[in-house]
Amino acid sequence: MIGQRWGVTAQEVARRFPVDDLVPDPAVQAWRGVTVAAPPRAVWPWLCQLQLAPYSYDWLDNLGRRSPRKLRDRPDPEPGQRFSCIGGRFPVGRVLAVAHEEHLTAEILGAQMCYLLVPDGSGTRLLLKVVVDRRRWYGPALAIGDWPMARRQLLNLKALAERRDG
Repeated sequence: MIGQRWGVTAQEVARRFPVDDLVPDPAVQAWRGVTVAAPPRAVWPWLCQLQLAPYSYDWLDNLGRRSPRKLRDRPDPEPGQRFSCIGGRFPVGRVLAVAHEEHLTAEILGAQMCYLLVPDGSGTRLLLKVVVDRRRWYGPALAIGDWPMARRQLLNLKALAERRDG
């Protein structure tokens, strides 16, 4: 399927993600990944900031409002809290599970996703798996539409985590 994989290896696709326990027989699975030249402890705070903004194409998915480029001292998200926010005003999705500096698993628009931090030498593999269960009719369209948005988001998070000025 178009948009199913970007930036991931066969081994990463085969690995188990926490989201696999939530949707054991998905209609759609999509994987995205990027290598970040920073340890998981430097990437994690940026994942926590997803609660503030989507960090993708701000002109499109954040109502033109720029996602914060400076870290704010945010605690780890907790299950049940909002996952993200659009335009600084509209909460979207909810956090499902969190393991500090390991993974952030959430739901948005009926799709479940897991951001997984995997130490890789002196850096981190930032992996994202998105799954949609069989009851959702829009699953294949979501994988295609999610590809450019998730790619931009991961590249933005990578660039921010690699900055030395935080």
